[in-house]
Amino acid sequence: MIAAIEWIEVPEGTFWMGGGPRDEENPRHRVTLSPYRLARAPVVRQDYEEFLRATGHEAPPFWREPPFLQPMAPAAGPSWEDAIAFCEWLAPQLGHPLGLPSEAEWEHAAKAGREVLYPWGNEGPEEIEDYSSRWVNGPEPVDAYASRHPWGFAGLGENVHEWCRDWYAADYYGVSPNSDPAGPEEGRRRASRGGSWRHAVKVTRCAARSSIPPHMRYPDYGFRLRAPEGEV
Repeated sequence: MIAAIEWIEVPEGTFWMGGGPRDEENPRHRVTLSPYRLARAPVVRQDYEEFLRATGHEAPPFWREPPFLQPMAPAAGPSWEDAIAFCEWLAPQLGHPLGLPSEAEWEHAAKAGREVLYPWGNEGPEEIEDYSSRWVNGPEPVDAYASRHPWGFAGLGENVHEWCRDWYAADYYGVSPNSDPAGPEEGRRRASRGGSWRHAVKVTRCAARSSIPPHMRYPDYGFRLRAPEGEV
C-alpha cells in the first residue's frame, strides 16, 4: 500500500484561463469549474515503484538510472497511459475514483484565485530560491523546498511536466465551453502542464501549455492525482 495521499480541496470558482504570448494560449476566456480535490504533490517514485511491483507493469526505460532514484522525487517517466493505469490500480484501494486533472483544473489550482503569471506570483524564475543550482541532473524531492503556493501545492510549475486528462488541440480555446471544459473529444497528443527539470527555463507560467503523444515516456514527465469533491 502506498503512503497516504495529501489532498487539497479546490473550491468551485470562475477564473480567466489562458491569455499568454503563444497562440495556443488564446483567446483568454472565463471558465467556471466545479469543486474537486488535487494531490498536494505529484506521485513520487516510491509509490510508483509499489505499483510496478504489484502489477508487473513495465517501468520507464531509464527508471534505474541514478538521477531518478530518489524515493521522494516525482515518478519521472510514466506515459499518460501509465498514469491512467496507476489510477485504475489505486482507486479500488482508496475506495473512490481517481484520475488526472483537466487543463482547466490544473490552471485554476495554480492561480488559486489570483491573476498571476506563475503559481507563486509574478516574480520571474530567477527569483526562486537557489534557482541557478537546482534541477542539475534530474528532478528533486517534492519537499526539497517549502511551497510558495498560497494553498500549499508542491511543484506546480516546476520539477516535472504533469499529465492532464485532456486531449490537446492548439485551437481548443476558441470552442471551449465556459463550464468544466474537458478538452477535445479526440486527438493525437495529451495535454500537460508545469515545468521541466531539463529545460533551459526550468519553471513555467500558469497558462503555458504543452503536449506529447500519450504513449511516450519522457524523463521529465510525471503526474498528479485528482479526486472528486467529497470522495476523500
